[in-house]
Amino acid sequence: MNTKLDEFEEQFNTEEEAQKGSQYVEENLWSKVEKVGNKIRFAKDVKALYRYMRDKYVPWYRKSIVIGALIYFISPIDAIPDLAPLIGYLDDLGVIAAVIKFLGSEILPYYD
Repeated sequence: MNTKLDEFEEQFNTEEEAQKGSQYVEENLWSKVEKVGNKIRFAKDVKALYRYMRDKYVPWYRKSIVIGALIYFISPIDAIPDLAPLIGYLDDLGVIAAVIKFLGSEILPYYD
């Protein structure tokens, strides 16, 4: 799983790339959450990561890994297709959980 986190950091390794990724998340996240929010138990984690990403006091390089994870969640192309009943979101959950663990207590204030 750490290799996936490393990929996210490398994908958004400049402030400009992180901004582009953030814009993609802004445009696509809520439609995905509305579509699958009642099927997944980690929707609150996705929302906390979104709030973290939107915080203007968090440096872009800290946001980059969150942006990557949220784009992975949004993307219909991933390790386990989301169409598979029950197990379709396990890879998404794994990525979200790994990022939350990576951020540690830093993410706690972003939960409601």
